[in-house]
Amino acid sequence: MMRRRSTLLTGCTALVLALGATACGGGGPVSAGGGDKALSGQSVTVAGVWSGTEQANFQKVLDAFTEKTGAKTSFVSTGDNVSTVVGSKIEGGNAPDVVMVPQVGVLQQFAAKGWLKPLSKTAQQSVDSNFANVWKSYGSVDGTLYGLYFKAAHKSTVWYSPDALAQAGVEPPKTYDEMLKAGQTVSDSGLAAFSVAGQDGWTLTDWFENVYLSQAGPEKYDALAAHELKWTDASVVEALTTLGKLFKDKQLVQGGQKGALNTDFPGSVEKVFGPKPEAGMVYEGDFVAGVAKDQFGKEIGKDADFFPFPAVAGGEAPVVSGGDAAVVLKDGKNSKAGTALLEYLATPEAAAVWAEAGGFLSPNKKLDLASYGDDVSRATAKSLVGAGDSVRFDMSDQAPAAFGGTKGTGEWKILQDFLRDPSDPKATAAQLEAAAAKAYKG
Repeated sequence: MMRRRSTLLTGCTALVLALGATACGGGGPVSAGGGDKALSGQSVTVAGVWSGTEQANFQKVLDAFTEKTGAKTSFVSTGDNVSTVVGSKIEGGNAPDVVMVPQVGVLQQFAAKGWLKPLSKTAQQSVDSNFANVWKSYGSVDGTLYGLYFKAAHKSTVWYSPDALAQAGVEPPKTYDEMLKAGQTVSDSGLAAFSVAGQDGWTLTDWFENVYLSQAGPEKYDALAAHELKWTDASVVEALTTLGKLFKDKQLVQGGQKGALNTDFPGSVEKVFGPKPEAGMVYEGDFVAGVAKDQFGKEIGKDADFFPFPAVAGGEAPVVSGGDAAVVLKDGKNSKAGTALLEYLATPEAAAVWAEAGGFLSPNKKLDLASYGDDVSRATAKSLVGAGDSVRFDMSDQAPAAFGGTKGTGEWKILQDFLRDPSDPKATAAQLEAAAAKAYKG
């Protein structure tokens, strides 16, 4: 199961159980009557994490680019290890022209290695006019803009079964405390409150990030993400304490801590929206909807709905995002076509292609919300774009992979251990700081 979130990380996707081919051709002959194409005879290779449904939908965008320019396209699925795969392709003299990068930390790594071309003036102008400044910031390294955020994830959504909440007689909550109270009522009615995907450590980082952003505020969030604030800070201990109250409550967590640690992300969605529901709610990003719809046949907005992750302890309701940034590699064989592709991806026209196909959110504020195929997608997109510069990128995606993005180690592993035993938040904070200090130093 790939982590991102940005990928997953990112629109109502059905990638969860899909097995895609490692590459698929795009383009082909220009349709009759298409006229002269500026890039006819050229080709562009794109690498990214997507497979299955996501890959097929992105291919529709690439096909639209072909129709517009004449350039042929091919897509290579890297799996979750984008950095390793792209690095080996560069070393082997077979670098793709464009990479869809799912983590800020990887984008920064690529820039530090000198692999990236800055965005063209045309693409930069589109970013300036079509995107909130925060997306330009996350796509930049040392003041140079390299990354165009084409696809985003809204990771501050709590998904629920309307039937389960109705039977318990509760409304979608507005605060974190109200959410826990609603969860107790759902539990009293016969279903566990939350299905938690503890087997996948990345879901636990997302839980923490939403609680922390709301409780500690955006300035401390930014400082912690940059490791300018230590993980032993009192604000981290406080957020872990808040999270621990949920994790240790066997009424709230389906199967208790042991059950959660044996549940992966697809399984967590199945426990709410599958044929034998065991819980009323599951927290994760907007991509939950794609799984509920495509894997379990749920009608979004009727059989499956969401409420925004609620405000914690009097703070603002959080908006945590992920995203995939398109970058052009210097070593690609056709950087001209790659540059043209990025200029196209910066337009609302390109975003509309995938928005209509589904499983997609765009941070492009010029994209007409009517392009989305259902009301829930429109609502999540409106929330993401409406948050403007208050959006904060997934914190673990900003960290070095050794700390924030590796299975069985770093933050993922430490938070799994905390889920298993949340009795000592200070000790957990100390472990997180030790792991972060080592990874950021490296």
